Amino acid sequence: MSVAQKGELGGWQSRTTFVLMLSASAIGLGSLWRFSYLVGENGGGLFMVAYVACLLLVGVPVMIAEVIIGSHGRASPVVAIRWAADRSLLSRGWMLLGVLACVTGLLILSYYVVVAGWALAYAWNMHTDVFAAASATVVAQQFELLLDDVLQMIYWQSLFLAPAVAISALGIRRGLGTLAWLVVPTLFTMLAALVKFGFDAGDIPATREFLFTLKPIDFSWGSMLAALGQALFTLGVGVGTGISFGAYAPRRLPIGRSILAVAVFDTAIALMAGLAIFPIVFANNMEPSMGPGLMFISLPYAFGNIMLGELFGTLFFALVVLVALGSVVAIMEPVVGALMQRLRLRRASAAIAVGVLVWLLALVVTLSFAPGDEYTRLANGSLFRFMDKLTADFLLPLVALLTAVLVGWRLRPEILRLELYREMDLFFSLWQRLLRYIAPPAIAVIIIAALLGLLA
Repeated sequence: MSVAQKGELGGWQSRTTFVLMLSASAIGLGSLWRFSYLVGENGGGLFMVAYVACLLLVGVPVMIAEVIIGSHGRASPVVAIRWAADRSLLSRGWMLLGVLACVTGLLILSYYVVVAGWALAYAWNMHTDVFAAASATVVAQQFELLLDDVLQMIYWQSLFLAPAVAISALGIRRGLGTLAWLVVPTLFTMLAALVKFGFDAGDIPATREFLFTLKPIDFSWGSMLAALGQALFTLGVGVGTGISFGAYAPRRLPIGRSILAVAVFDTAIALMAGLAIFPIVFANNMEPSMGPGLMFISLPYAFGNIMLGELFGTLFFALVVLVALGSVVAIMEPVVGALMQRLRLRRASAAIAVGVLVWLLALVVTLSFAPGDEYTRLANGSLFRFMDKLTADFLLPLVALLTAVLVGWRLRPEILRLELYREMDLFFSLWQRLLRYIAPPAIAVIIIAALLGLLA
């Protein structure tokens, strides 16, 4: 790679934009429909302690490693990894790690866009009072009707994907940079309003008991594994976003402190989401849950049967769409950058190409919900679940593991120290040891546990 290729994709001028955009990408659907439930079901405060420990010992070090690769190479993941390998006299076969990260991101988008389409449809349904005073049975039937209506799902996910492609096509500053400055403050404001509504209209004692009480009897080895998995992936590790955003970051970025700021913000948002969601759930005497069951059955029923619920339900699903938009644009970026540099495409052409590819992948996943379709129904009924399990249990941990090995063991230490020159020697030494001796075995445990679960 010529020096002229470094930085050709553009960049941001402020550290704040980098932190905001990485935060926008990290606050995914998992923060809204998974984290708080895991806290409540796995020991409350004990799970939080385990999660924070895993976040600091595994998630943050691996994300710092990704950002270092991008900051050093100033290019897309594929090209940046090749540049780092060349500078350390390593095989260019390490480029395949960048390819694997991009492929993993595309597979995640194949079902993520589908869920975002559901959220957009539910924002409209909430606005039009579809769930007003509806019974739990009717709400569940409404979700089944949506899953059976392939054309409707295609319409909503296409409507969601169009602005994501447009934002990507606008570029690093006008597109992603502007998105970061709009999404994060808006998201925080909307979530704060939902938390206040939860406190005013929900069951706070039950929520406090569920989320914050120490429950040693509920904390097990499985809880520890759940904390480790959530901590690793909550920052968006494994799809190349850290590499891409590191390439766009300012030259004098204090990488370590910036990633720690993202981790703190992401955890705070996830807790706020729990304080917004579960008071409403408990106020309607519903059992806590997570995933699509929480998002598209429990919550629509809860909002539909509480005073001003339709208004705040609409706000909530608009929040979900906004969160998904930030994540989708971020996950698309490594692939867009790779096409620009490897195929010499203009940004608009690359963004459209990635958008079309994601649309087609999402279409395949959507068709897996079609009644009577035996060709795409995999993994207990749906390609959707298969793709989710494949990426979360195997591909993301594999990319994270290889990243930790590459940066921790193979790249020249002087390259790493140069990128972390704004951090103290103690910080650098601690980070390097965590990346070498803690992160790889911890990530390997996730992969082994998934394999054992598959074989069981």
